[in-house]
Amino acid sequence: MLPYRESKFTKIILVIFFVLVLGYAYFEGQDIIFGPVITIENRVMTVDQPFITIEGSAHRIASLRMNGQMITVTEDGVFSEPYLLAPGYNKITLNASDRYGKSTERVIEIIYTPDSTHSTSSGQASSLQASSTSSAIAPEE
Repeated sequence: MLPYRESKFTKIILVIFFVLVLGYAYFEGQDIIFGPVITIENRVMTVDQPFITIEGSAHRIASLRMNGQMITVTEDGVFSEPYLLAPGYNKITLNASDRYGKSTERVIEIIYTPDSTHSTSSGQASSLQASSTSSAIAPEE
């Protein structure tokens, strides 16, 4: 028999040791327990510009895809990807997966309403420029 077996000090040290072991196991197992996370500021919006940038952050991921295409992520988990919108309703899907096979998905819904005054004036300017260019290229008789 050990003389210090019933010591309160020994019991306290053992409890502290096991609490530390459990805390460390929880810290290291967060990737397995929680899986990947995607954070985006606006998930539904209406815009009047055709070219936007999708920005956000992703943590605990191995890969991130936007509409099926792989996108780059910094070491801090921040991503910024340009996107050209079609007129009307646009749905952008972000898929993240981790190295343990878990995945998550976030959907961004954007309604693009072209500004009619802006598109009309730029359309007239481009048609004027095209007609002046074609007259300059026309062969002489």
